[in-house]
Amino acid sequence: MKRYDLVIVGAGPSGLSAAIEAAKRGMEVIIFDENEKPGGQLFKQIHKFFGSKEHHAKVRGFKIGQELLKEANELGVEVVLNATVIGLYDDKEITVKIGDGINHYKGDAVIVATGAAENMVTFPGWTLPGVIGAGAAQTMMNLHGIKPGNKVLMLGSGNVGLVVSFQLMQAGCEVVALVDAAPRVGGYGVHAAKVARCGVPFYLSHTIKEVEGDEFVTGVTINQVDSSFIPIPDTEKHFDVDTVCMAVGLSPMSQLLKMAGCEMEDNPKRGGQVPIIDDYGRTSVPGIIAAGDVSGIEEASSAMIEGRMAGICAAEYLGYCTKEELEENLKILEDDLESLRQGMFAPKNRGKLIEKTEEGIDISTNLLEKGYVSEKEIERYPGVTHKVGIHPVIECTQNIPCNPCQDACKKGCISIGANITNLPIVKTEGNCINCGMCVASCSGQAIFLVDEDTGDGSSTVTMPYEFIPLPEVGDKGFGLNRKGEKICEAEVVSVRAVKAFDHTNLLTIKVPKEYAMKARFFKALA
Repeated sequence: MKRYDLVIVGAGPSGLSAAIEAAKRGMEVIIFDENEKPGGQLFKQIHKFFGSKEHHAKVRGFKIGQELLKEANELGVEVVLNATVIGLYDDKEITVKIGDGINHYKGDAVIVATGAAENMVTFPGWTLPGVIGAGAAQTMMNLHGIKPGNKVLMLGSGNVGLVVSFQLMQAGCEVVALVDAAPRVGGYGVHAAKVARCGVPFYLSHTIKEVEGDEFVTGVTINQVDSSFIPIPDTEKHFDVDTVCMAVGLSPMSQLLKMAGCEMEDNPKRGGQVPIIDDYGRTSVPGIIAAGDVSGIEEASSAMIEGRMAGICAAEYLGYCTKEELEENLKILEDDLESLRQGMFAPKNRGKLIEKTEEGIDISTNLLEKGYVSEKEIERYPGVTHKVGIHPVIECTQNIPCNPCQDACKKGCISIGANITNLPIVKTEGNCINCGMCVASCSGQAIFLVDEDTGDGSSTVTMPYEFIPLPEVGDKGFGLNRKGEKICEAEVVSVRAVKAFDHTNLLTIKVPKEYAMKARFFKALA
């Protein structure tokens, strides 16, 4: 039996972050992961992260994974893949299935960072080939380059459902509808808005009645539900699809912690059965620490901070750092984590209907119910301004922890202020130079550069564009509104694809000037 200072189960964002902090302090660290590639969910995440610079804001998830792996390797962390941990005992002995053999290891400390598993819901036809989880769809697309289907219906409007819907379209799939039994969108409004303006209809207070097909999915029927989630008769809607994708939540994979004798609790707010822990992930069993989604479902940015906390706690437990160093580092990390747990989507606000922003502005009910902000509502937000010449229009309408746009603008046009959850404002004294960095840096793709009157009866709208094929200058098509409806003719007048934008291309279209504040996406002529 081989002994290590620290054994970590799970090579995802929290596990790798924990390993880095422990190895920095001289600990001998090994990580076991059941997958063939390390990085957990990070390598499925091709979108840009929210938060601040400290939280890897505007960096794509897979690049964060690459950075963590590189740092762990340089520090001498041993990562064993295709290794399933099947036992964790109260004396911190680990049994691992590698190939056909069972191997035994001993850790003086153990960090469990096993993450979470996708939830499923049942309905007639749910076992047919073509009914898949959103995580499975991401694995197919972003790890293996496989298109999950051609016509897809998404069930679930949380961030996972919204993000994966957009990625399905990026992969060339048609998303025919986004369905959720809840009466309002569960994820970030900016994620919903970028899906809606591509023409995907939202059906809130709806659920799947049945999936059709004999050997594989050929169609799906949904129906409306009442406030008690009871189906309403004669409200069925049918869609011809070959794939149904489910994003209906996650459950912590906490079985190893229970096996080790850690005190557990059923906590719906944290996602299910989770260990009882202190503020830093330490369980009731000394030397066994939980990090990331295994102790409560949150974003990957939070999981990385929790992993760092766990790694430092393990180091202090074994004498590799002083209590003073522990407290000093934990205070910094606590502040970072707390900044991510603010705003409308903070854990304390789960299940609550927030009616006003922190600034006292009415929340868009249309966004919550249909996925996009209406024309009547959009003007109330401080990022939506009117100026002569090219200027940023920021359609960020919810208090979420994110501020890269403020740092991206070197001319001082955009301000968020000290509170990371403030709505961004466009400063009247700012002098926009049309560099496009704010558009490219926005993790929610919610910033546009608009010239409301170019002098010839037209206007120009510069928008983020992450689809292929990339349109070319001179291409003609249509401007789409926030709902994804064709509203006017449009012509591409500029395409910018530079390294600094990190694959968020900038597409500038020319539209009649009355559509300057309405056109938010471009669709080329078929």
